[in-house]
Amino acid sequence: QVQLVESGGGSVQAGESLRVSCAASGIFFSAYEMGWYRQAPGKQRELVATIASSGSTNYADSVKGRFTISRDNAKNTADLQMNSLKPEDTAVYYCNAGNARLLRSYWGQGTQVTVSS
Repeated sequence: QVQLVESGGGSVQAGESLRVSCAASGIFFSAYEMGWYRQAPGKQRELVATIASSGSTNYADSVKGRFTISRDNAKNTADLQMNSLKPEDTAVYYCNAGNARLLRSYWGQGTQVTVSS
């Protein structure tokens, strides 16, 4: 059974930092691209950052220079370090594990991040 469990969300003030983590089980972790997505109230879910099995990363323009995605293939975890948070970063953050070749995509349950001004 595949499980992606997010943790680390919370409420912070603008300018502060937060780290969210995703722990995966039930998949061959190193074969999956890991991603963080977010969905704000009334908006569509959007890409925040991805990290390939090779370690190459991709970021949404809105978070470049502020957020850093990382993965630990030994621990089956993927983290998102968020610095200089802004109120517009407020959303539910979701972890995703995807493998295009296997046509597999899995989602976590989400963790709330709230940034107040």
